[in-house]
Amino acid sequence: MGDAADSGAAAGGGPARGGKRTVTVKVLYFARSREVSGRALETWRLEEGATTKDLEEKLVHKYEGLKELTGVCAWAVNEEYVDDSQVLADGDEVAIIPPISGG
Repeated sequence: MGDAADSGAAAGGGPARGGKRTVTVKVLYFARSREVSGRALETWRLEEGATTKDLEEKLVHKYEGLKELTGVCAWAVNEEYVDDSQVLADGDEVAIIPPISGG
């Protein structure tokens, strides 16, 4: 399970369909990830115990263009850089930070 909520008011931490508990996280898109998704931020409801890798898979499923960024983006949870095994908690703010090029 994992679905994007339409508003930042989605409730998390409660039972989902099938009785599984969920967490709600806010996803912040930067640079290329923002261009691909067409959003600056979005709220997602995930199964309790989901990791940043699980979230990445769900995001790529929804926004196919994000696949090009798989493995090259930095992830930050609550303004701290993390790896793809970070377990997400209810209320976390997850930032997707693509590499920046230029000179």
